[in-house]
Amino acid sequence: MRRFLVAAALAALMPFLLAGCSSLDALNPFASSGPKMAELQPIQATAQARVVWQENVGKGEPYAFIPAVVGSTVYAAARDGTIVRFDDGRPVWRIKAEKALSGGVGADQRLLAVGTAKGEVLAFDAADGKLLWAAKASSEVLAPPAVAGGLVIVRSGDHRLTAYDVADGTRKWIYQRPTPPLSVRVMAAPVVVEKYVFVGFPGGKLIAVNADNGAPLWEGTVALPKGATELDRIADISSLPVIDGRMICAVAFQGRISCFDLGTGNLMWGRDISSSAGLSIDSRYVYVSDDQGAVHALDKATGSSIWKQDQLFLRQLTAPLASDGLVAVADVQGVVHLLSRDDGSFAARLSTDGSPVRAPLQKLANELLLQTSGGGIYAIGVQ
Repeated sequence: MRRFLVAAALAALMPFLLAGCSSLDALNPFASSGPKMAELQPIQATAQARVVWQENVGKGEPYAFIPAVVGSTVYAAARDGTIVRFDDGRPVWRIKAEKALSGGVGADQRLLAVGTAKGEVLAFDAADGKLLWAAKASSEVLAPPAVAGGLVIVRSGDHRLTAYDVADGTRKWIYQRPTPPLSVRVMAAPVVVEKYVFVGFPGGKLIAVNADNGAPLWEGTVALPKGATELDRIADISSLPVIDGRMICAVAFQGRISCFDLGTGNLMWGRDISSSAGLSIDSRYVYVSDDQGAVHALDKATGSSIWKQDQLFLRQLTAPLASDGLVAVADVQGVVHLLSRDDGSFAARLSTDGSPVRAPLQKLANELLLQTSGGGIYAIGVQ
């Protein structure tokens, strides 16, 4: 019963949607009744998007595999254990881990790390893909590990944070907190900035812990659970928080978006928007993809609405990525949509391999990088 409810709560995020939950039919584009996913209409392009390079690493379903970007190097993984390093789009090495993988890659200049559904953490040499060490987490690892400051920091499926020594995998500290009876499966990595490790938790909490010892530094309430049932009261932060200067923002499923002071955790502003996909930020706006398929631009200082693009209804969008005057999102059919930063109008569109894009888009030098559920790795240039 618990698995049934959690899967239902993820209807806006997961491709395998459960029938029989009529209250969530509006979030399910494949439901036999209720609203349907928007068909794409022709656009008047004002920009040009093209594939600079593409490769395939292998299928990811039912997990969301997120590649790691380190300078001009990309590390990507697949469910069958394949891990590939690309330099400027050229494969440098390809290995096959002896374990089936369940999440994306975390990396720095020297090491990359991945996790498995059985709670294993595997670390490899970035130069040649040689296995360096293996460690045990408390449960399945769906999120990419964070590799920073001599640590590999892993978020496991039971919402624990565990830090391992980058040299040999020795456990350095663990952070855990009480969680509600129901929570969504989170595929967002911890975010490390200087001494802080930021991570969103069930119940709408954004937590900052000390990277040296795992001690809590501050706790911010992004959203408060509401409703009569446990399913209604799910208000989990299932996406990456985003940082700009002294501001950090996060958004909760069935909740709201809130921005805090980075150092103190004091609330700056909040808006009622539900999102399991996530958000991004630039010098002017905060952008968020909501659970109905609309993309919003909000004033960074106040949270007031600037524009809303609602013509991608129920297309299961990724988090937006703001870059060079455009805002990019990808959808359940592998289509990348580029919107104008000024008014949200469509500027360009590009199709990939037709499989869903579950992982957030990333910036790669002057290009956009994405990985599809079918295993396609695409670097997209925009003019």
